[in-house]
Amino acid sequence: MLGIAPHPSESIPVTWILLGIIAAFVLFGIVIYNRLVSLRQVTNQAWSDVDVQLKQRYDLIPNLVETVKGYAKHEKETLDAVIKARNAAVSASGPAEQAAAENVLSGALRQIFALAESYPDLKANTNFLQLQTELSDIENKIAASRRFFNNAVQEYNAAAEQFPAVLFARSLGFQPRTFFEVPEAERAAIQAAPKVGF
Repeated sequence: MLGIAPHPSESIPVTWILLGIIAAFVLFGIVIYNRLVSLRQVTNQAWSDVDVQLKQRYDLIPNLVETVKGYAKHEKETLDAVIKARNAAVSASGPAEQAAAENVLSGALRQIFALAESYPDLKANTNFLQLQTELSDIENKIAASRRFFNNAVQEYNAAAEQFPAVLFARSLGFQPRTFFEVPEAERAAIQAAPKVGF
């Protein structure tokens, strides 16, 4: 009895158990990786939706400026500010820079609508009213797209920062995304009434 060695087949279950544990960890890693990829794609899609709405807005602004120009010729400075803000917003890249440019553009557009109050003929112009309605509709769509984008970013960032994904997410290229929001320094300026000089 002392000299009986265990049969080699008795050590196989330990090997299978170790292989099963390793396979479970690999599968768990694949599931986490695929979820992060999926969430990253959702944020990319959400940003594309915001971008489409912004492009529609940019296409509408020159028509609005031309309509106002016919009635308010001596308001060249205000109209130039709108075009300058539009061009800056078109060339902005990334959510943070885009948000800052959009906020300047929104302020410039508020000045145009404030101008309309001083020009009854402009305020009654059918083309101006249609453009104003279209712009208002696009603004609502942009706001909805921003909310969806920010929600997607929050979900993606949270998934990348949760354990165990946090252990390998950044090394695999899953960098945190930036929200599309108003920078603190600009919030006061946005909430202030537009200044219109005559």
